[in-house]
Parts: sequence; C-alpha cells; structure tokens
Amino acid sequence: MRPFRRLTFYVLLLAGVLTLILNAPATLKVAAQQPTGSIPTVTGTPGGPYITVIYDGPMNVRAGPSAFNYPTIGVLMPLATAPALGRSPGGEWILIRFPGVPGDVGWVYSPYVQLPVGFSLPVVEAPPTATPLTTPTIDPTLAARFIPQFTPTRLPTFTPPGPLVIPTYEVVGSQAGGVPLGLVIVLLALIGSFGALISFLRGR
Repeated sequence: MRPFRRLTFYVLLLAGVLTLILNAPATLKVAAQQPTGSIPTVTGTPGGPYITVIYDGPMNVRAGPSAFNYPTIGVLMPLATAPALGRSPGGEWILIRFPGVPGDVGWVYSPYVQLPVGFSLPVVEAPPTATPLTTPTIDPTLAARFIPQFTPTRLPTFTPPGPLVIPTYEVVGSQAGGVPLGLVIVLLALIGSFGALISFLRGR
C-alpha cells in the first residue's frame, strides 16, 4: 500500500507542476493587458524661444510694455529664463510667460534680456492701462493755505515828457554904429596903459 501511495503522491505533484507551467503564460498575458478606460495623454510644452536675463540685478516684470504706465507684477533674477511669446511694436519690450499673475504673462525690457539667434517674435499690441479707482482732487481751502495770494495792482500810467527846449545864444558881433567890440576893448586897453605909464613917470 505504501508504494501505491508514494506513486499517487508523485503523480499528483507532477500534475500540479505541469498545471503551473501551462498556466504561467496566460497569467502573464492578463497582467500585461492595458486597461479599457480612457487614459489622459500627457503633452509637453511646445518648443520655442526662451529669454535669458543678462541684467546684473533683479529685473522687473511689468503688466505692459512701459515703465511708467504699467505696474510691476514680479521680478526675474540674473540668468533666469522664460518662454518668449511676442514683442511690442517698437521692439523695446518682450512678452513672456510668467505664471502666477493675471493672464500668466508679463513684459520685460528687451535690452536686459537675450534671445537665441535666429528667432523672430510676433508683434503683440499693448494691453489697456489700468484705470485709477479714484480721481485725485485738490481741496481749494487746503490749497489756499499754501499758495500765496497776490493782490493785483495797477501799473503806473505813462506820461510822455514835454517837448525838448534847446537854448539859443545870441552872438553879439558889434555895437551900434558899426564899430567892432574888439576894437573898442583894444583902444581902452591902450588908453589905460598910457595913463599908467604917465603916472609912473610923474612919480619919478
């Protein structure tokens, strides 16, 4: 009886091993099957030009292509990169992808970045500027405290001067009778000299 039991045990063992060997490929095939449900397709970011920051400090990223009309929405550090999407009509600003802000885009100053050689960016129109929430007004009462008030005064009336009077001098050329005045003076001088000479001689 014992040999018969051993033979039966070996036969059953061999049958089990053969069953495992025969069923192994089928098990592997089932495990390798793809699921029948829809599998989402993962797509990468399409290739394109990237800008590289060449400015030696933090570079501002603005909401539009202007440093005065648009606010700063972020910064890029030196050697940072970002996908380039377009340029301003003048080419001074470049539109980049900048996640985390409204629209996920921003503008950078083109002289501070570098583009790969050979890439041409499309022209993108500037976004509208932000409208201020309130219009600033000046209180006239407060302004009057700091602005000096000047009382207007009338300028003096210009009075033209009178006519210019030029004095005239009468040239006396001679006395009545036609005798020159100079001759009279010479004769008087001679008479006086003669009288003085006589007085001098009498005194001697």
